[in-house]
Amino acid sequence: MNIDNMTFGELKQISAMFSQPQNNTGLTDSLTGKMVIVRSRNEGVNFGEVIDADDTGIILKNAIRIWYHKPKNKNMSWYEGVAVSGLSECSKISTAVPSKTIIEDYSATECTEDAVTSILGHKAHEQN
Repeated sequence: MNIDNMTFGELKQISAMFSQPQNNTGLTDSLTGKMVIVRSRNEGVNFGEVIDADDTGIILKNAIRIWYHKPKNKNMSWYEGVAVSGLSECSKISTAVPSKTIIEDYSATECTEDAVTSILGHKAHEQN
């Protein structure tokens, strides 16, 4: 193959082979668009739709802080139980904010449809 004799089309094809977008299949990429509960050191426990995530932080759309929680199913525990069964009546949450960025170590647990319905239907706790 003589590069001097290549057509412009052939050069474009070779160029495209090396400029293909990276296929981002990292762990955090699989969270985008999912409804999750996020636990972090300083921001506590939050719920929302993942807009973006990487190893430095996560951005949630319509984020709700879950500041006191017990799972609806009493046989489950912690926020993982909330992610599966939803919130009990005694749980306390904030109102939603349009977007929340958590920049620190975090864990994200995907919610079931039942949990999403429960959390979104739970009344925000009012200040006394």
